[in-house]
Amino acid sequence: MNGLGFLLSIVSSLLFPGIIAVTKAKLSGRKGPGIFQPLFDAARLFRKGSIYSVTTSIIFQIAPVIYFASIVVALLFMPFGQYKGFLSFEVDFVFFSYLLAVGKFVMIIGAMDTGSGFEGMGANREALYSMLVEPAFFILMGSLALLTNHTSFYSLFVHIHFDSVLSYLIALLAIYLFVQIAMVENSRIPIDDPKTHLELTMIHEVMVLDNSGFDMCLIHLATGLKFALYGGLIANFIFPDTWPLYTQIAVFLMVNLLFVIAVGFLEAFRARNKLEKNPKWILTLSSISMVVFLSVLVIVHKYFLE
Repeated sequence: MNGLGFLLSIVSSLLFPGIIAVTKAKLSGRKGPGIFQPLFDAARLFRKGSIYSVTTSIIFQIAPVIYFASIVVALLFMPFGQYKGFLSFEVDFVFFSYLLAVGKFVMIIGAMDTGSGFEGMGANREALYSMLVEPAFFILMGSLALLTNHTSFYSLFVHIHFDSVLSYLIALLAIYLFVQIAMVENSRIPIDDPKTHLELTMIHEVMVLDNSGFDMCLIHLATGLKFALYGGLIANFIFPDTWPLYTQIAVFLMVNLLFVIAVGFLEAFRARNKLEKNPKWILTLSSISMVVFLSVLVIVHKYFLE
């Protein structure tokens, strides 16, 4: 049963963009597209050939494939209750994080390879925001590792327990951080608006202006997969491994559904930040991670001064 988390995450990712779009449409009083419309769009792009500018090199051509592959490989670390992911080893969350970083780095240099000032501007912003959000993820995972005395995704989620008011606070803050990190990593509101078409304020979308056909299909599918990554982490964080398998599967899918609906709610009711405010907002996530870290120190009775 190893790899069950990977398979369920793949299934969930196919519906994520559609559910977000439907949620936002309903909340704004519009009919909106169907849940499967993003899949139809991806299938249409899949059948088309990619067009490459004469100014681009092989870097631009392989960037979407590497980006998509990095997210798929990162999903192989996804545990499911008492079942490990296809890949699992000590401190695997570090490798997981830098797999995603490799994919994003290749997309950044691919955007710069086009020679477009707009795409280079978007790549610069994406690199900055990814760098700023990285400490929040590592402080959070390090805190959970200290709390459980385990460092792999599988062992960490299996041994985490909540039995006090402080531990429940840690759980709520951790879930909040996973959601917000997912929003930053996917360049969503309040950091970026995927529906905007003004190049001067776009971030991720302006990076992929020159992509087309099959390459654009991979980029769209990667968005759902990256949301599924964080939805899977939240689900594993919530349900215990002692539950029956069918209950765990139902809860996993339900948590992912609630997660993606929450994303739709956040995007429907939040305003996009001004660009100069984005760094400060992202850094607040690291501050919240520090609150989690200090709370864990209290629980495990480890203090800076004894």
